[in-house]
Amino acid sequence: MKHLTAIFFTLCIFCSTGFSQTVSQNSGWLFLLNSTKFNNKWGMHLDVQLRSRDNWENVGSFLFRPGVTYYISSNTNATLGYLLTNTYLHLDGAADDIRTEHRIWEQYILTHKIKSINVSHRFRLEQRFQETTAPDPVFSQRLRYFIRFLVPLTGDKKNFSEGVFAAVQNETFFNVQNKEKINNSLFDQNRVYLAGGYRFSKKMDLEAGYMNQSVNGANNNTSNHIIQLAVYTRF
Repeated sequence: MKHLTAIFFTLCIFCSTGFSQTVSQNSGWLFLLNSTKFNNKWGMHLDVQLRSRDNWENVGSFLFRPGVTYYISSNTNATLGYLLTNTYLHLDGAADDIRTEHRIWEQYILTHKIKSINVSHRFRLEQRFQETTAPDPVFSQRLRYFIRFLVPLTGDKKNFSEGVFAAVQNETFFNVQNKEKINNSLFDQNRVYLAGGYRFSKKMDLEAGYMNQSVNGANNNTSNHIIQLAVYTRF
């Protein structure tokens, strides 16, 4: 597992640096994530995100992502969910517009430890229905691989339930169906993230950090510099 982690993380970093003719942007993201267990086998996933446009001007997009989770074991689970995304377009000389995207998504999460470091792997497949200027929505599928390392810095590091922590994560996106309708490339985007936070209890984390989102666009590539504030709750 350690070798697999190293290979994937190296691949992710390599993908994020392979860009030319890149446009630079700055934005802010507010991220709220909740996971609730109803019993030993079933639970609920919910994350809500609010993202600004370039240079923190106006609201750029809103995401609402609920899901139903099945806990396979103590360190693995699978979720089936839905996503609603509204993207707000503010164009000079034109009326404001809202583009809506609906997604169905499936994911598998595996967690483990490397000494006191908590490691999470997430594999997510998305069926995307994107509103465009065409009469019918554009359909595509995208595969995402996410890895996160949470490093306790204070408190009981082996059984971490309260204190300061650092987090490092990376997520790489691949277009696996109808890529010609997105950017005509298998590689879609990469997000690398560094953060610090505080765990108030086993039920709540608060963290803030920097993310670099490298997007492989159809016409222009984008490097988005993001300040993110995230709240994690677990019930």
